[in-house]
Amino acid sequence: MVTKTMKTQIGVLHVITDTTLQSRFTHAQLAELAITGGADTVQFRQKIGTTRELVQTAQEMQAICAQNGVPLIINDRADIALAVGAKGVHFGQDDMPVAIGRRILPAENIIGASARTEEKILAAISEGADYIGFGPIYGTTSKPDAENAKGLARLRRMCEIARCPVIAIGGITVDTAAEVIGAGAHGIAVISAVCAHPEPQVATAALLSEIQKGQHEPSQ
Repeated sequence: MVTKTMKTQIGVLHVITDTTLQSRFTHAQLAELAITGGADTVQFRQKIGTTRELVQTAQEMQAICAQNGVPLIINDRADIALAVGAKGVHFGQDDMPVAIGRRILPAENIIGASARTEEKILAAISEGADYIGFGPIYGTTSKPDAENAKGLARLRRMCEIARCPVIAIGGITVDTAAEVIGAGAHGIAVISAVCAHPEPQVATAALLSEIQKGQHEPSQ
């Protein structure tokens, strides 16, 4: 088991910025709007573009996040996280192994890992993951490669076995955020619920309110 050091607390509302579902706002603008609405974690996820372009965008986002005291998590790319001084990374199941990321990143960095089975959850934690991303909870169109919806019962089971925070993702909206938290999730990660909303700041604030409701009203 990897020994953990003191680091930034894992947030409860992770907004993953996106410029594919919408083109009104840049990644940096979405980060600022989400933070204003109450997001306590911002994640930069982009599959296209040169490394130089991704670094430039991440630098802009990091400046905004640092100014507001909100951690920026870089999806997939440990090199970009290092380059811009981001607070952490999130690795998918086909990305860099958590154990390698833990060796090359600063000890205080947050590492999140996507895992969809009990075995993979426990393996990711043993390698040094600080939180687990689990989903999709509901059907989603934000990720074309997403698997079938896992549902609340499966989420509840994964939260029971995980020895770290579980961040639920996939199809979560303002109408379902409270029940997801009530099922045991530490927090939620959203893309379209904020990025595709006419007013991302308003959408973020509404989601945070539902998270707080779910924290006080556990589901059965």
